[in-house]
Amino acid sequence: MSITRIPHTVEPYRLAAVAEHLEGTVPLEKMPRLSEAVGEQQGECAVRLQFGVDEQAQRYIRGALEARVVLECQRCLQPLPVDISADFLLGLSVGDSQAAHLPKRYDPVIVENDQLDLWSVVEEELLLDLPQVAFHPEGECPVSQEQLQSGDEIETHNPFSVLNTLKSKN
Repeated sequence: MSITRIPHTVEPYRLAAVAEHLEGTVPLEKMPRLSEAVGEQQGECAVRLQFGVDEQAQRYIRGALEARVVLECQRCLQPLPVDISADFLLGLSVGDSQAAHLPKRYDPVIVENDQLDLWSVVEEELLLDLPQVAFHPEGECPVSQEQLQSGDEIETHNPFSVLNTLKSKN
């Protein structure tokens, strides 16, 4: 099944039983945790999802996503477009105890009431693949390496020097 917009919620166990394939997009502006982490975003996240059942009867979702997010450069504080690409393999489980027993190759995803919020899953995977820090490449950043370094030696201040002064007056 090929669609242009990934559905917000699905019945993942049913989709896994029939080895369903979903391909489409999720709007970045509908991802509240992403907006909270890196600011408001525009555009879409392209997503491919393959539902299935492995040889041990474990239901899973194999996925891939691609998106362009705009982060803030940590040097110049200007917008910095960053391309994110990620592959993931999720094991479906109904609770934490079942999730703890998943084979190590799977990252757990908890399914409540036979429903799964796919947009939330995609958002989580996107958040996990954001870079820790974002910088423009050396030659493209308005702030040069020399501007980031101080030429003066930093004087260390002893917070107890006032007490020493008071002591010496007596």
